[in-house]
Amino acid sequence: MARLVIFGAGDIARLAHHYFSTDSPHEVAGFIVDAAYRTADTFLDLPLSDAESAIARYPPADYAMFVALSYAQMNALRAQKYTAMKGAGYRLVSYVSSRCSYLAQTPPGENCFILEDNTVQPFVTIGNNVTLWSGNHIGHDAVIEDHCFITSHVVVSGYVRVGTRSFLGVNATLRNSITIGEQTLVGAGAIIMKNTAPKSVYLPERAKLFQKTSDEIEL
Repeated sequence: MARLVIFGAGDIARLAHHYFSTDSPHEVAGFIVDAAYRTADTFLDLPLSDAESAIARYPPADYAMFVALSYAQMNALRAQKYTAMKGAGYRLVSYVSSRCSYLAQTPPGENCFILEDNTVQPFVTIGNNVTLWSGNHIGHDAVIEDHCFITSHVVVSGYVRVGTRSFLGVNATLRNSITIGEQTLVGAGAIIMKNTAPKSVYLPERAKLFQKTSDEIEL
C-alpha cells in the first residue's frame, strides 16, 4: 500500500479521496493546497497543509502525489500543478476504475483520473494528467494528449487525436480519423466532423422552447 497526498480540497479532491480509498492500493495521508487558498487545517478529517511546505511534511521518497484539480483555465492550472509537483520529485499516480473496460495495450500516463464505465478500446494512447469522467467511449487507435479533460458520455471515434489541454463537454461526438487541435473547447452535445484549429470553440444549437405547454401535447 502506497501513501498518497492529494493536491486540492474541492469536489474533485473529495471524489479522488473516495476512489483511491475504496478502489486502489493507496492510502490517502492528507491534502495540500496553495497557502493562499487554505482556510482550514483539515479536509475530510485528514490534515490539510500548505503546498509550499509539502516536501517537508510529505517527503517525495515516502509519498506519492495526485493532483485533483478541474479543467479551470482550459486545464492550465492542473497542468501547472502537475509540472510543479513532478519537479519537486513526487511520483504522480493515476487512478483507473476497476469498473472501466480498459483494453489498450499500454497504461495511461501519470496523474490520470479514469472513472467507471469508460470503454478504452485496443491501441489507444492516453497521455499524462488526463481526466476521463464516467461513461465515455474512446475508440481504437485514438490518442488523448496531455492535460485533457473529457467529461461524460463522450464518443471519441477511432483514429482521433485530441490535442493537449482540450476540453470535451458532455455527450460530445467526434467522428473518426480527425485531429482536435490543442486547447479546443467542444461544448456539450456538439458533433465534430472535421479537424479543429488550436484554441477553437464549438457550441451546438440549443433546445428551443415550444409554444405549447406539456399538458397540451398528446403523447
